[in-house]
Amino acid sequence: MMKTEKSTYIKRFGVDRIIVHQVNAIVFALLVITGLSQRFHDSGFSQWIIITMGGVDTVRLIHRSVGVVFTILLAVHTFHAVIGVVYRKWQPSMIVTIKDFKDAIENIFFYFGLANHPARCDRYDYRQKFEYWGVVLGGFLMMATGFILWFPVVVTRFLPGELIPAAKAAHANEALLAFLVIVIWHIYNAIFSPEVFPLDTAIFTGKISRERMLHEHPIELAAIEGVSVEELLNQEKERYTVPGSEHYQRHAHP
Repeated sequence: MMKTEKSTYIKRFGVDRIIVHQVNAIVFALLVITGLSQRFHDSGFSQWIIITMGGVDTVRLIHRSVGVVFTILLAVHTFHAVIGVVYRKWQPSMIVTIKDFKDAIENIFFYFGLANHPARCDRYDYRQKFEYWGVVLGGFLMMATGFILWFPVVVTRFLPGELIPAAKAAHANEALLAFLVIVIWHIYNAIFSPEVFPLDTAIFTGKISRERMLHEHPIELAAIEGVSVEELLNQEKERYTVPGSEHYQRHAHP
């Protein structure tokens, strides 16, 4: 590791996580393009997409095929997570806890100048957990409603026919919600946030700077370095509390 804090990087993601993220990004983009173009088919832009891709039948084929890929990815991820937590004794770091709600409140106080420091988070903060569970739970909803819309005749042999229009509404609205969350929430945090602008490279390189770890994930950093959170923060106390310092100015208003 290099000597200065700014140039010291810590491994955060393995190659497998990086690859899965890129595959999911491609799958999500294809589902959004082929799905919303059908949902808003009266739009000129949607019609251009449909014509460019070879017609509505081709768009539907691509959407369903990519949907199958998404279902496989979701199933593999769920199986991998369950096996890891139950049998390999992984730390369930994505589980939402009371601390996450307290961290959200603490950050609100910090943003309004009513607290001296931002929330002290572990490997994943409450925003990342919210986004993760939105993707996972929303994914199961999309998977179930997509199956119903793909095989309505089979489904109505066992379930009421009213389920079909309900599934159509849920599928379309969840797709739009997921798109808006990614565009407004994820893209901002990954690109336009002052903390990472012009791009958060962690998911591409698998590494994050120690300086950013200290600011965003001090609990995890303390565990990595084998010290308590209090000891870690005391080491940085002078730079955080001296108003004239560059470090203070950079982190006082995230």
